Amino acid sequence: MSALHQNYIAGEWVSGTSDIENRNPSDLTDVIGMFAQASADQLDAALDKAKTAQAEWAAYGMERKQAVLMAIGNELMARAEELGTLLSREEGKPFAEGKGEVYRAGQFFTYYAAECLRQLGENADSVRDGVEIDVRREAVGVVAVISPWNFPTATASWKIAPALCYGNAVVWKPANITPASAVALTEIIARQDIPKGLFSLVMGSGRDIGQRLVESPKVNAISFTGSVPVGKGIAAAAIQNLTKVQMEMGSKNALAVMDDADLDLAVTLALGGAFGGTGQKCTASSRLIVHNAVHDAFVEKLVAGTQAMKVGHALETGTQMGPVVSEQQLSENLAYVDLGKTEGAELACGGARIEMPHDGYYMSPGVFLNSTNDMHINREEMFAPLTSVIKVGNYDEALATVNDTNFGLTSGIVTQSLARATHFRRNACTGVVTVNLPTAGTDYHVPFGGRGDSSYGPREQGKAAAEFYTTVKTAYISAGKPL
Repeated sequence: MSALHQNYIAGEWVSGTSDIENRNPSDLTDVIGMFAQASADQLDAALDKAKTAQAEWAAYGMERKQAVLMAIGNELMARAEELGTLLSREEGKPFAEGKGEVYRAGQFFTYYAAECLRQLGENADSVRDGVEIDVRREAVGVVAVISPWNFPTATASWKIAPALCYGNAVVWKPANITPASAVALTEIIARQDIPKGLFSLVMGSGRDIGQRLVESPKVNAISFTGSVPVGKGIAAAAIQNLTKVQMEMGSKNALAVMDDADLDLAVTLALGGAFGGTGQKCTASSRLIVHNAVHDAFVEKLVAGTQAMKVGHALETGTQMGPVVSEQQLSENLAYVDLGKTEGAELACGGARIEMPHDGYYMSPGVFLNSTNDMHINREEMFAPLTSVIKVGNYDEALATVNDTNFGLTSGIVTQSLARATHFRRNACTGVVTVNLPTAGTDYHVPFGGRGDSSYGPREQGKAAAEFYTTVKTAYISAGKPL
């Protein structure tokens, strides 16, 4: 019988009202475990305890907080191989990506451990004589963290770490597809010197537990990463209580390849950006906008590179692309393949389910040619190992096509022209811009977020996180007249 993993509610590991099974998408005979589903009463208990624990945590000295976050980060980095194996086993990304994700999660905690010691305020003179002003940031309170399955450890960490750094309590509802990584991170956090109830793991469906969490008046802020429809639903629920929200949602990222591009570099960037993580990234390069002068040569190299990619078990040596995360996701991906062909795009390669020695959700990476920017496959986020080539006649058309989307997370350009690179960097309507780099891959010490339907609310990561996880207090002080 598979091991049963519990929720961590108000400082205690507890069973739920039901359990779900977690299977390896690389090998469906591999049952990772059974995971408890929390009840509404358990969620309420977590929220009640979080409020009192937060006040206690906020009173901890900054070096004491710093030590907690440093310990979490160091353990994640030290156990990156072990926990990366678990992550790849349940999510399907190749082991190198899983290990790298866990290590990066550790870096988020050590970065915010240092930020515990850098929380400086401001002071000013008042317009009134004899009055001084002190401006500082304080914890916002109880933070609900709702994280996705595609980066189950890293995305959760870049929310949890700053929340704790700035003195908040956290109630975390992870995606139900990847509960093992959530339990592993929680076990590390639960062992630290923190007040009982400061951190709770509440596993359950978005429809039940997630909805009750975002509707709760006991929550002061909600940080969410997921789809646009769910994000809009969260925003609608949050406004009823005037709850602060921060949301990272969909994307339709474009990589523009110019006529002066290094084509070998461009293809490498496109392959990594489009198919890394099986295309299940909010930063994936799902639109490749290519200058007609290099279009045919680029396509020839791109298709050859795509066909050469090794699809396999996430933990097998040499695997470049693992399986899709679930049967539902695979079905949606294949439906987009059919839709693209129906719309008139040419499927140059891939885009089909693959039979492998292990029964899993395997799919070959696919490239669409002769696509236009008004097709559904170029308007909607597919979250699939699929990318579309759009031919353009010049730089101006390329930039206009990059910006012709409801989303605005990342975009990139491949060019040897400093003038073009500079113009693109300043005029691409995305929150993140890359030059001669993939659209996927960002650093932890600088702001991350997008425009349009991609993001809503303050930026994540780096010092920008303070805007969301704190609230500003302005104090006026009159010292009186000196004796």
